[in-house]
Amino acid sequence: MSKVRVSAVSYTNTLPFLQGVKASSVMEMIELSVDYPAECARKVITNEADLGIIPVAALLKVADPMIITDYCIGSDGAVDSVFIFSDKPIEQIKSLRLDLQSRTSNGLARILLKYYWKNEVDIVWEGNAEAYVLIGDRTFGKKETVPYVYDLGYFWKELTGLPFAYAVWVANKELPVDFVDLFNQALAEGVAHPKDVIAGLPPYPNFDYEFYLTRSLDFNLDDRKRQAIEKYLELYKTLEEIEKAPTK
Repeated sequence: MSKVRVSAVSYTNTLPFLQGVKASSVMEMIELSVDYPAECARKVITNEADLGIIPVAALLKVADPMIITDYCIGSDGAVDSVFIFSDKPIEQIKSLRLDLQSRTSNGLARILLKYYWKNEVDIVWEGNAEAYVLIGDRTFGKKETVPYVYDLGYFWKELTGLPFAYAVWVANKELPVDFVDLFNQALAEGVAHPKDVIAGLPPYPNFDYEFYLTRSLDFNLDDRKRQAIEKYLELYKTLEEIEKAPTK
């Protein structure tokens, strides 16, 4: 078999996975690219990748999605890297700018606005807005600089009582069982030692990498996170169709 094309996320939250993969013999079986989440999704959807860690919202766009590992990017409550930032209380905002790098978090923000805060707002992709979605490493150290900060993992649990899975490892075709087993073992080894990725990462004010990687994030794709995915997709479908992000 030719090498499996794998798309992984470029954010810190994926580094434990990548360290496990790069230390494993499975690395010899793959062609690895590192992208932002929405691009991972696009590659799996368009068959430019065979396997990727994709935002769960993208499961609706993959023709035959197969979640093939026991691991995800998840949290049980606050995640500390998926936010709505705002200049005023969220109940008062009238417009929200979405994150061009996101799929799931944009949908999560809209779900929470509709069902938790019960606030209908104008949605934009660019330009000025009273609040905006921001995800990943670009949020590190930012909480202290914005008047109102809403961690979407925390408010999802407030709404549903469930943890959340932001991204899962999805294949768009049947992959060899021995490859899947070896890949899963590599992920397991990586997330067993998450603190090992911290050395050399850039420091941010008021941001603790160790707490983020060992307490905020939860990498195990358990039954409750699978329930959360089903609940999220059910609510996501109730939203008006999100416009395609503008191309740059």
